[in-house]
Amino acid sequence: MTTRLSPITEPYPEDVAKVLASYPQQGGYILALFRVFANSMRFLKKGVPNLLDKESPLPLRIREIVILRVTANKNCEYEWGVHVSAFGPHAKLTEAQIAATRSDQVDDTIWSPEEACLLKAVDGLCTSGKMDVNISEQFERDWSKEQQLEIFALCGTYHTISFVANAAHLPNEPFGACFP
Repeated sequence: MTTRLSPITEPYPEDVAKVLASYPQQGGYILALFRVFANSMRFLKKGVPNLLDKESPLPLRIREIVILRVTANKNCEYEWGVHVSAFGPHAKLTEAQIAATRSDQVDDTIWSPEEACLLKAVDGLCTSGKMDVNISEQFERDWSKEQQLEIFALCGTYHTISFVANAAHLPNEPFGACFP
């Protein structure tokens, strides 16, 4: 028996199938990542919160900028590609902006001031767990307390997702974008 993480395959145990049925699907297809989660019922149920709901205090565009930057920082092409393909058009991200989420620098000419600050804040959180004081002050002006907490939760969640996808060596989904 191997202990390497990999997506489980059908037929799923009944309890696992029941939980997987609550995960997003398209035409009955369950993402490989979710099937990796299913190696542990506890992780499948509690491992990462679903922050992609309509009750989020963040607009879709902001949520996706955070997710793309975190997954790019963690070099997780799998999850980055899923989000580029599934949400990029809805978030109205340009091709230049999508590519820029992979850049080591923030190009202030292609982002609004709030988005540029957000990217710098996410970079700080990903590298050191905190923000530069100047970035932090702007971040606090740009985002409500509720939005700030949501951004932190997204960063933590997509760190975990990136760790799982990278550890499982997941190849890109057939529909997923590739890093530029």
